[in-house]
Amino acid sequence: MSKPIVAIVGRPNVGKSTLFNALAGGQISIVKDTPGVTRDRIYADVNWLNYNFTLIDTGGIEPDSKDIILSQMREQAEIAIATADVIMFMTDVRQGLVDSDSKVADMLRRSGKPVVLVVNKVDNFDKMMADVYEFYNLGIGEPYPISSVGKLGLGDMLDEVVKYFSVDENEEEEDDRPRVAIIGKPNVGKSSIINRLSGENRVIVSDIAGTTRDAIDTEIKYNGREYVFIDTAGLRRKNKIKEEIERYSIIRAVSAVERADVVLMVIDATEGVTEQDAKIAGIAHERGKGIIIVVNKWDAIEKNDKTIYEHTRRIKDVLSFMPYAEIMFVSALSGQRLVKLYDMIDMVVENQNLRIQTGVLNEILTEAVALQQPPSDKGRRLKIFYMTQVSVKPPTFVLFVNDKELMHFSYTRYIENKIREAFGFRGTSLKFIIRERSEKE
Repeated sequence: MSKPIVAIVGRPNVGKSTLFNALAGGQISIVKDTPGVTRDRIYADVNWLNYNFTLIDTGGIEPDSKDIILSQMREQAEIAIATADVIMFMTDVRQGLVDSDSKVADMLRRSGKPVVLVVNKVDNFDKMMADVYEFYNLGIGEPYPISSVGKLGLGDMLDEVVKYFSVDENEEEEDDRPRVAIIGKPNVGKSSIINRLSGENRVIVSDIAGTTRDAIDTEIKYNGREYVFIDTAGLRRKNKIKEEIERYSIIRAVSAVERADVVLMVIDATEGVTEQDAKIAGIAHERGKGIIIVVNKWDAIEKNDKTIYEHTRRIKDVLSFMPYAEIMFVSALSGQRLVKLYDMIDMVVENQNLRIQTGVLNEILTEAVALQQPPSDKGRRLKIFYMTQVSVKPPTFVLFVNDKELMHFSYTRYIENKIREAFGFRGTSLKFIIRERSEKE
């Protein structure tokens, strides 16, 4: 089941990032990943009571600004609005109700999405509530007073947000058609791949506007099986600012990946794999999706007998955190190898749903431990009592051990490699949960 997406929008400097950091756990605020450039990480997974959702932080909206950066921020916020299931509209009690707030409210009203009006910087509820009531004039419902710095009022606000989460999400679970998201930077050929796939196999092709998002779902039938392709390219904007392109790509990717079983990560062969590709692919990896790296525009490359090897090595270097991902070299223009994508998608879906019996898993574990002794520290050695698989999509295993501290990352990776040697699990990540128990248990 996909997680709902909640976007925080509002004018600049009303405290959106502070609220984002408060809800996301506080440590996400600024990620330095380029020398001389600091950027906000703009999405995080949040848990409130029994609800899990993805929170998106946006640049501030200045409705009428001619300033290039502010207009870029406005466009980025518009994409977040189109992507979100629920919108948290943030205002500032100290500045009071300003004209820009009314214009943003009009924009949100037109979106048709549920909106929760948040009034920030209310540090004293007793003294400042009269100022909060002014925001009823926006005409978009009850204002929720909070202080994102003091973390006051967040519970009531989140209770209101989760009320809007769809109750019929179980219907999505019953739909067993593979859902395939196509993600990647702008202009790598995502739309061309969908058009070519649907154009060659016109048995059932229908464009359905996503009910809660502006991405287009395309249903395609191939060899008697139906697939739903989630295209993120429908929200493309022409951007002059590279950093903003990255933010757009990431917002779109989060939305599409949440709803997918398998992700096609499209890379431009003429450009090669980039750090931005790694960021976008990381979203799918973090969420345990099946991943196929699709190198498009392969017909535009001059080749010799080492070309595929060199490209593969470079991709594996940059995307070293997901060595399990499958790689395909295609051309949307000529249609080269595109049809083979269906076989690859089927294989990855199968691996995502593969279950291994506990007895078989423990035979592999016994053999692995015999071949390479578990680590020890200060005379105490790690013991692994047994292992069992607890879920699929992604395949998730629980290891019961005598001491979690002794279970080094490298030894978990070693056991993962042994499982992959036996069962493949090509195209999907594996998740390991370490549980501690005593020998008596």
